[in-house]
Amino acid sequence: MIRVPFPASWTVGPKLGAFERPDADTAPRPVTVPHDALRDLPREPSSPQGVHAGYFPGGVFAYTATFEVPATWREKTVLVEFEGVYRDAVVRVNGDVAAHHAGGYSAFRVPLDGFLRFGETNTLTVDARVHKDSRWYTGAGIYRPVHLVVADPVHLTLDGVDARAVDVDDERAMFALSAEVRNTTRHTRTTRVMWAIVDPRGVAVARTSVPLTLTPGETAVARTRVAVADPQRWSPEAPHLYRVEAALTDEADDSELDRAALTTGIRTLQLDPARGLRVNGVGVDLRGACVHHDNGVLGSAGDAAAEDRRIRRLKEAGFNAIRSSHNPASRAVLEACDRHGMLVMDELTDVWLQSKTAFDASVTFAETWREEVAALVAKDRSHPSVILYSIGNEILELGRPIGAAWGRSLAEEIRRLDPTRYVTNGINGIIANLEAIAEITGEAKGEEADAGEDATDPNTMMANMGAQMAAANASDLVSRSIEEAASVLDVVGFNYADSRYRQDAIDHPHRVIVGSETFPDRIAELWRLVTELPHVIGDFTWTGWDYLGEAGIGRVDYTDAEGYVATGTAGPYPYVLADCGDIDITGHRLPASYYREIAFGLRRAPYIAVHRPQHHGRPAAKTPWSWDDVVASWSWGVPAGSPVTVDVYADADEVELLLEGRSLGVAPVGEARDLVARFEIAYRPGELLAVARKGGVVIGSHALASAAGDVSLRAAAEGGILPGPLSFVDIVLADAAGVVPCDRDVLVTVEVDGPGEIAGLGTGRARTEESFAGPSCTTFDGRALAVIRRTGDGPLALRVSAEGHAPVEVSLA
Repeated sequence: MIRVPFPASWTVGPKLGAFERPDADTAPRPVTVPHDALRDLPREPSSPQGVHAGYFPGGVFAYTATFEVPATWREKTVLVEFEGVYRDAVVRVNGDVAAHHAGGYSAFRVPLDGFLRFGETNTLTVDARVHKDSRWYTGAGIYRPVHLVVADPVHLTLDGVDARAVDVDDERAMFALSAEVRNTTRHTRTTRVMWAIVDPRGVAVARTSVPLTLTPGETAVARTRVAVADPQRWSPEAPHLYRVEAALTDEADDSELDRAALTTGIRTLQLDPARGLRVNGVGVDLRGACVHHDNGVLGSAGDAAAEDRRIRRLKEAGFNAIRSSHNPASRAVLEACDRHGMLVMDELTDVWLQSKTAFDASVTFAETWREEVAALVAKDRSHPSVILYSIGNEILELGRPIGAAWGRSLAEEIRRLDPTRYVTNGINGIIANLEAIAEITGEAKGEEADAGEDATDPNTMMANMGAQMAAANASDLVSRSIEEAASVLDVVGFNYADSRYRQDAIDHPHRVIVGSETFPDRIAELWRLVTELPHVIGDFTWTGWDYLGEAGIGRVDYTDAEGYVATGTAGPYPYVLADCGDIDITGHRLPASYYREIAFGLRRAPYIAVHRPQHHGRPAAKTPWSWDDVVASWSWGVPAGSPVTVDVYADADEVELLLEGRSLGVAPVGEARDLVARFEIAYRPGELLAVARKGGVVIGSHALASAAGDVSLRAAAEGGILPGPLSFVDIVLADAAGVVPCDRDVLVTVEVDGPGEIAGLGTGRARTEESFAGPSCTTFDGRALAVIRRTGDGPLALRVSAEGHAPVEVSLA
């Protein structure tokens, strides 16, 4: 079946009751789908969704579209497909309820045939709601694409074409091809299904076809196998992709009834505790990033260009795998991972039957889990990037027998639908044993234990447990409680439980482990475990890319600040971002990203990270998800001679620091912390150079320069963006050499000239009251990002202005 974008313009407004009438504040307004109805609403400290959603409110939103239905559609099969609506979507056609879909992240289809008025204008409405139903920012509304499908009564089903590369060697790969066909007529029909395999060069390298007869009302599957010679394998280093084209014809008159296509790859997977994970026979350690689904300044709106940009930048930063936390990834994300060679752990859900928030998906899970699993597999099964299905994250009931039974049911259903990939689960032994927390932490033995200021918040609880958490996760109680739940998995995912890695190799010698979620500042130690222990196949940090909600979980507080109050991991209003990503929401790499690249062994050169000198000597409070408050800058508006702490990240024995060619001394690496040489020096402008040595030999250097002369406003459209309506424009304050000072932030205003609009505007600042809708924002560390959406044909330009600076203009293609 051929999907096309739903051919209509959309409006959205608050959902009104049957006897309510819209006013100026509730009147529907035009929007472009995909759209996030939550992003532009006012935030406030008293929001019922609180810190979890970044203090955004909840609400119920009504989307409306009108579309023409030709009389010729009377003999067709007509569907509308939603890739994602958050949440509890109710779909109406011409006022009549046509569907209800509880899940917020899974695609669903709505047959329209019985509701359409042929030869007339029809109305489609979608109600979506969000209220205290998640531990992070979800957004709301039709946040992923919508498709219209108009097909012959005899047609290929949506996602019904499959192509699996089986029996692969260097000489040839066998494709097991299948196509599901539906006959909605009252007559027996004989059809023919034809396939063509197109290689990465665009050359058709194999063709085949089979007949298929369908009785009235029958859905049947056509199958065949075809060989492809000299297969070009898909791998993270060489992501070669094949296109599989399928066509359905009527045997009676050879007329074409339907067609479909998919993109896939040829690759093999192997897994064992002695050799770990192998892709195409080659060992792969997963350099993983946990990521949430929002797109920063765009809110939760899932534009393909934004998803591609994020995956590309994560790959450039050294990651080779992502974990979709804690919900299924979008099609656009998987397509980007296929293109860029990013491996994927796609996760089903954050909850099963026991809730974590008042109105979360646990309410309907028992009734909808098969539907959710089916949607996950149907979306993923053709993507070579997907290697792991995760059936959950920190499931509360996992340590109980009933939780293990549910895990088995989920794992077996996934295997039934797709036996070609591995099944995992993000197990947190502490979370799975909340009721036994006192015993785990030793309180039952008469020792003092602190479960946290707010034991109902797992993040705060884990942060406050400190070193106790490692011992607790490795305890006999946890081992016994999770044994059955772990036994149903191909790969046991452990969240914050690296203390189990070595002992599990002894206690469970056939167990394969992945660090499904880990603290970001421990990557040096964690990566040594991954490379040393063959049964540990990778590490997924929390988190690779910063996100909305769980506000302030990775912040750094200065405890001598006026009015400071310790709040555990909950960032007080106006925190909006988690503030814990290697890469911020604009796509800018932070110092933590370069530290990780060094820890992975991918960067030989050192990297300079400067503690902000205006805070030198102040007492700081961090969470386990925090990085140091550092930036890669040597341009500061502090008096010369001011004390400053400089860290140099390096996989070396020692680092020498020089300022304007004069040595400031040599510091050993690893004394302050893993892979860090620390210097206490006085600030003076100039060029700061770090030279790293190992075994007395220079292995690399890194330099930072102070801004010289006037600093001006600059803006440039990014290249390499996936074709589409969005342009990404980087805005910076920089000197003539491109040096960006971090403490001269200004309010910038963006204006669009031509057929376009601001889709999003913002920075990586975690604590702000500024809206992402624009037209203005204050730069953060000298940077901002504007995303512009083209709305028509013709010249399009962007003008950026700021007080005290000459405005700049950027022409957009």
